[in-house]
Amino acid sequence: MKTTISQVSEHVNQEVTIGSWLANKRSSGKIAFLQLRDGTGFIQGVVVKAEVDEETFQLAKNMTQETSLYITGTVVEDTRSPFGYELQVKQLEVIHESSDYPITPKEHGTEFLMDHRHLWLRSKKQHAIMKIRNDIIRATYEYFNQNGYVKIDPPILTGASAEGTTELFHTKYFDEEAYLSQSGQLYMEAAAMAFGKVFSFGPTFRAEKSKTRRHLIEFWMIEPEMAFMDHEDSLIVQEEYVSYIAQSVLKNCRLELDVLERDVSKLENIQAPFPRITYDDAIKLLKEKGYDDIEWGEDFGAPHETAIAESFDKPVFITEYPANIKAFYMKPHPERPEVVLCADLIAPEGYGEIIGGSQRIDDLHLMEQRYKEHHLTGDAYEWYLELRKYGSVPHSGFGLGLERTVAWMSGVEHVRETIPFPRLLNRLYP
Repeated sequence: MKTTISQVSEHVNQEVTIGSWLANKRSSGKIAFLQLRDGTGFIQGVVVKAEVDEETFQLAKNMTQETSLYITGTVVEDTRSPFGYELQVKQLEVIHESSDYPITPKEHGTEFLMDHRHLWLRSKKQHAIMKIRNDIIRATYEYFNQNGYVKIDPPILTGASAEGTTELFHTKYFDEEAYLSQSGQLYMEAAAMAFGKVFSFGPTFRAEKSKTRRHLIEFWMIEPEMAFMDHEDSLIVQEEYVSYIAQSVLKNCRLELDVLERDVSKLENIQAPFPRITYDDAIKLLKEKGYDDIEWGEDFGAPHETAIAESFDKPVFITEYPANIKAFYMKPHPERPEVVLCADLIAPEGYGEIIGGSQRIDDLHLMEQRYKEHHLTGDAYEWYLELRKYGSVPHSGFGLGLERTVAWMSGVEHVRETIPFPRLLNRLYP
């Protein structure tokens, strides 16, 4: 009976055949232990010399790393294994013999591993990170589908910046100028006016010359947008959504979290509601912690975000940032027009901002004023202004960066390990 490693629990004490690769092995004179993977998981195959023919045992002893094979044996429970099962091998059939596999069990440098990313993905740790990423994606669709959101796909090629910044990848669109999208938000606002509650999930691009552990050139964003919702409504959605995906990872990825040696108590604590602190109070907190260089009106860097997060045991919202350091579309606070109705959600443990969100300007005249202040003209932005002309309503939205969220929930240090093929400042290969 053919099966997969992830399904062996359904075949205890039965003989099965699994298509797999040899991840590693060790052997003695009378027994060989084969560490096998098939994409769904990892399992140990035990080949006992006395229980197989000589050809099979010699094949097991001499098989090279990453050789592909069909392996047949009996599934047995094994309490010593983190997986809980192992395979008592009866037969081996080599599909393709691998030779000189470059990633050996010894330590390798990061650049070497990144150059071999197409192979590094096969390792147990990288496999665990990608499985956690996959569960976060699955839980994302589940959460928004269960709560009445419609998935809308904004364009990747756009005629203008979403936030008025210059960190864009420029390209030619036949005879016109075009850019790779840095956010689908403006288009999601249009979709919200048609469908009420929407979300997108897709790639975004930032031409930001940064080498920090939190930055990628190409990354994925989940961007919900909601009509008839104010800033407070949006914050509730954000904390419920983040709590939902965290609890999903805890439920579905225990084996992967164990592989990564993640402290699951940190994830168990991610449950709504989350604490909130205003930008004003965040400045005061930083001053108290000795950050005398930060002044009101300046944006927070990674050390500032980490210092703020250390004061809380859950993700924390920083709200009401100064208008002059935020995007043109954010709605001013009704009692303090110098700040806007926005929030960044800062993850604990030094992982920084994972969500940026705000209530959007819904007043036509104020948006026209913002257009003048930011020199936004032409067809590229006219359609966005029209959303305020024809049935404008209060609306809010946010964007969650997938890779930072995966890094935080996995407990890995650098976002380059949280995307299958990372694009970094000096890396476009493989």
